[in-house]
Amino acid sequence: MTTESTRTQQIHPAAYGALVEALASIYWYKKDLAKFIRHRVTDFPELLVGLDFDGYKRTVADEFVDRLMEGDSRYRELALDLMVEISEMDSFPGLKRNPDSNRLIGLAREAVADLKKWTEQYRGALQERQAVERATADYRARTAARQSFSGELERLKERFLEVGSMPNRQEAGRLFEIFLNELFQLFDLDPRLSYKLATEQIDGSLSFDTDDYIIEAKWHKGAMEREALDIFDQKVKRKGRNALGLYIAVNGFTAGALREYNRCTSFITLDGGDLFCVLDGRIHLDELLKRKKRHANETGNCYFPVHQVIE
Repeated sequence: MTTESTRTQQIHPAAYGALVEALASIYWYKKDLAKFIRHRVTDFPELLVGLDFDGYKRTVADEFVDRLMEGDSRYRELALDLMVEISEMDSFPGLKRNPDSNRLIGLAREAVADLKKWTEQYRGALQERQAVERATADYRARTAARQSFSGELERLKERFLEVGSMPNRQEAGRLFEIFLNELFQLFDLDPRLSYKLATEQIDGSLSFDTDDYIIEAKWHKGAMEREALDIFDQKVKRKGRNALGLYIAVNGFTAGALREYNRCTSFITLDGGDLFCVLDGRIHLDELLKRKKRHANETGNCYFPVHQVIE
């Protein structure tokens, strides 16, 4: 949007207000809002200086849009791009993770519809319809050109299913390790592939929410027995007070194994059902791990299946 009209005519304050409401409604989780803003202002890093993403979500949205409005002549094209992009949204995957998703998605649709009225008004009043459509088409082309988050998740789901069907289980185990590393990278969990210490081998590790996790990953034909969890429990405890464990067993755990670690545990667990819900986009992996860790801290129980998290 580089025509003379967009450079000389200010955006109405009410349009900025509609942008605030849309941002606060669409991005229920502060982390999602921060990621959206950071990705859209790479050409104007000064907009991020002093912006407290740990504060209240609406306060962040208000302050960000206030900066756009105060620097209208400099940021007008960016503001219009954001308004057009958001007004074209028709799905809200971040809200689907919330227990109150139906109501929140309804509010988000209302906020987007209100913002869309302003983008349509500017298209007509400023004779910018073609320019806006070109900008929208350009945004969609850029999005399609790079592999989207959902596209990468879909690729990993296909990989997961392929590994599960492989007859050579030794090779499947090696590819499963690579799959997990890529999955953890997608969710910014700072993973490491397997490494060896003087007396033992660790399947991997990751960092999340100020904690370091030691990982054990198994795709055995049956459920994991208590003996396997006992060995892992001791492995975790030898690593220090700040270490936690994440035991991944695609085919789950026996009742006896879970019963042993339902009141006191040094680790949390993931099974195939958990992984598939993440790969299906029903919950983000970092959110699931956070909920599992909270449950373990509150109850001492290593097991908290995903259906109890998202029901």
